[in-house]
Amino acid sequence: MKKGIHPKNYRVVVFQDIASQKKIFCKSTVETKNVIKIQNKVYPLFKMDVSSLSHPTYIGQLKYLNKAGSIEKFNSRYNVL
Repeated sequence: MKKGIHPKNYRVVVFQDIASQKKIFCKSTVETKNVIKIQNKVYPLFKMDVSSLSHPTYIGQLKYLNKAGSIEKFNSRYNVL
């Protein structure tokens, strides 16, 4: 590996998914202002709005719309055609 090209602030960071309140420990260089204390150790904390722990695609709650069905509903609701 080349010397001097790697970041200096590479450390363990806690990523918290705000939607599910779950936490992920990962090494990162992300800048954080918050900290969290877990088992008497202080870690930098980065809060995420969405992650694979709460996104509908990853947790199996994604709903597909039937386009033909929604067009028919619209037409019947507003008496189109």
